[in-house]
Amino acid sequence: MVEISWHDFEKVELRVGTIIQVDEFPKAHKPAYKLTIDFGAVIGQRRSSAQITKHYSKEELVGRQVVGVVNFPKKQIADFMSECLVTGFADDNGDIVLSAVERPVPNGSKLM
Repeated sequence: MVEISWHDFEKVELRVGTIIQVDEFPKAHKPAYKLTIDFGAVIGQRRSSAQITKHYSKEELVGRQVVGVVNFPKKQIADFMSECLVTGFADDNGDIVLSAVERPVPNGSKLM
């Protein structure tokens, strides 16, 4: 484990957004979805590739709030440009379980 300062942590923009669109991503090396996430008026919509196909169907993801890092540089994955990182934890099989908020909060809310 690497210890960081509070100042370092404050640089990470962990924000809540609502998934508004989910598309298949057949060109990804590992099974993944292309997500469009609404992070509110200030940040806007961002797209992300997420390897979450084992636990989530496309239908159950639309309308779900997720926690994402919105201030990483864009990353190209196959022919897709990922603009944020959706956070989650690996289960016992290495499949990702999404990080989420306990109750609905406004899109764009920052983790405090």
